[in-house]
Amino acid sequence: MASTDSVQVAAGWPAAAREHEECPPPLVVGAPSHDADAQPEEEIPYSVSFSVPASPSGMHLGASVVRVHAAPPSVGEARIDMIHPAEPPPQMLWQQARFHSQPTLTVINGEAAAPVPRSDSTRDRRFDQFKTFSGRLERQFSSLRGMLPQEPAADIETADSKISEEEADGGEVPTADRYFAALEGPELDTLRATEVPVLPEDERWPFLLRFPISAFGMCLGVSSQAMLWKTLASEPSTAFLHISLDVNHVLWWVSVALMALVSAIYLLKVVFYFEAVRREFHHPIRVNFFFAPWIACLFLVKGLPRQVWTIHHVVWFLLMAPILLLDLKIYGQWMSGGERRLSKVANPSNHLAIVGNFVGALLGARMGLREGPIFFLAVGLVHYIVLFVTLYQRLPTNVQLPKELHPVFFLFIAAPSVASMAWARLTGEFDFGARIAYFVALFLYMSLAVRVNMFRGFRFSLAWWAYTFPMTSAAIATVLYASEVTNVATRAMAVGLSGIATVTVTGVLVTTMYHAFVRRDLFPNDVSIAITRRKPKFSKILAHLRSSGTDVKELVFSVSSKNGADDSASVSKASNCSSGDQSPVPHAGAGRGR
Repeated sequence: MASTDSVQVAAGWPAAAREHEECPPPLVVGAPSHDADAQPEEEIPYSVSFSVPASPSGMHLGASVVRVHAAPPSVGEARIDMIHPAEPPPQMLWQQARFHSQPTLTVINGEAAAPVPRSDSTRDRRFDQFKTFSGRLERQFSSLRGMLPQEPAADIETADSKISEEEADGGEVPTADRYFAALEGPELDTLRATEVPVLPEDERWPFLLRFPISAFGMCLGVSSQAMLWKTLASEPSTAFLHISLDVNHVLWWVSVALMALVSAIYLLKVVFYFEAVRREFHHPIRVNFFFAPWIACLFLVKGLPRQVWTIHHVVWFLLMAPILLLDLKIYGQWMSGGERRLSKVANPSNHLAIVGNFVGALLGARMGLREGPIFFLAVGLVHYIVLFVTLYQRLPTNVQLPKELHPVFFLFIAAPSVASMAWARLTGEFDFGARIAYFVALFLYMSLAVRVNMFRGFRFSLAWWAYTFPMTSAAIATVLYASEVTNVATRAMAVGLSGIATVTVTGVLVTTMYHAFVRRDLFPNDVSIAITRRKPKFSKILAHLRSSGTDVKELVFSVSSKNGADDSASVSKASNCSSGDQSPVPHAGAGRGR
């Protein structure tokens, strides 16, 4: 007799109920036979998919075995027998979906077991709102493989996987005010205690979702080193060091490999998680890092192990076109006075939106261009002055930078350093304009270096790469200044700052590799892109606080109690003033106690 296929499912069938209930009669369904030559005794297997909800009470789960028997063509019906054994058979297989409590069906055909493909109702949907294809591509591939298309069952979703309408919002991204309301910290990368993210906090997200645009800061640091060592090998002020161009070759190829790796990973994020990229672009702080890939490419062209002026001018125009488009958008938002005005979104990372203009002017001047580099230098200088003044007169509402983010202050050095080099290349000498910009950068460098407490007592993060690129830019500017003003002091400064920049980049690179490959904590969950578009409802906030730690709950309720006490005191004081009664007004809590 032919073997019978069995489909095993987990069903919430209490053991006591199975002892006293009779097995239900076989279920007969109309199913025409696909084999016209089949004998009446022969059983033809069918693929059956069941969706069984989880047991809400946590009781002992029984097991049901479903056998599908195909009838011959004369009968035209198929019989489904459901057997409820008191004990599960020895060959029963249990498979649990990774993110759901619903089981995965398993078909046993003789001794070989093959899992039934999951239907859309058991697929994890929590990351779908960030996926580019949202599972549609998976269903297309299943159809191409010849699998029967399965209609999604009645939406059986757990509380964690359900995405409410106010969280989905029809594909719209949160506003700038919403980012400021839901996140805290100068980089807006920490979720407030009363916020509920749209993605799970208690598990590790897919790698592409955790890979931020700020990872291009590594490319800035390493590629600027290639430019530094090329300058050391070619400038007269450092000719006594006898540095070979081989160092520049090695660093340049390492920079190219790192740039290719980071770019490939982020392009995959653009392809598969485009919504996450959209949220990063609308993030008031992250948007500045979209300049980083193009600045790194300019560094690679500037540090190329060949004469820069032999490169075709088209390369410069291709690299400066995206920077110009970003300038038009970002500077327009700063000037428009809307929710993304500069006085509201001002942050040290805004210097990246300025540096791109200066690096482009520097490279264009070295390639023999004139008008284009002057245009970008002028645009960068005007907006740098505005940004510099805005960051210096920080508003009273701005929070203090935590220790983990102190390195971003070094971005103050980058813009004037690169501006001095661009000015010197455009004018042909390190004149007064170039020296003014260089001395500003040198003073900012010294004012940050003397604050030793900024360099200790905080954990590693990608923010450390903010040290590398500005320090390297200051070192290159010092080498050019030493070539114009040649003496022992300037040469010592050039060698010293170059050594500090090289040691810093090496240390940060080694530490980054250690956290990436050994500890594997370089890219935590990026909660800054997982905020809801509207403020969560109170019920969701309460459920989130219940699942949070005790310290978070105590903090929130203590703040609430304090605010409530202040409000009560204000109301009591107002009542006394309005009524003229000098007798003390009892506290609201006392009245309730009575």
